[in-house]
Amino acid sequence: MPSPLPASTACALDLDHLRRMTLDDQVLERDVLAMFLTQAGRLVEALAERPAEAGTLAHTLKGSARAIGALGVAEAAAAVENASRKSGDLAGPLGMLSDALAEARGAIQARLASPDLA
Repeated sequence: MPSPLPASTACALDLDHLRRMTLDDQVLERDVLAMFLTQAGRLVEALAERPAEAGTLAHTLKGSARAIGALGVAEAAAAVENASRKSGDLAGPLGMLSDALAEARGAIQARLASPDLA
């Protein structure tokens, strides 16, 4: 039986969803999580450097986050995407995204360090 994530990070990453998406393949799960961390970092950097592309960048992050079960990140990325279309005021949504990403990173790092993930 898999070790549970700490309660503080478990809600940041839906492990059931992740297992379904990776067909319960632990090597694939590890690879997908590592790729997400790399991609998310690049997208956040790009958001800071190219705010005019915030909608497109946030859309990409939203899809990646949904794919791994980082639903808080997906929700926050959707808020950035919507704000870029409507008001253009991204400060609040970007702050939410930063917080959600920090939680997801913690959950992902805990999962990657888990002894039951080969």
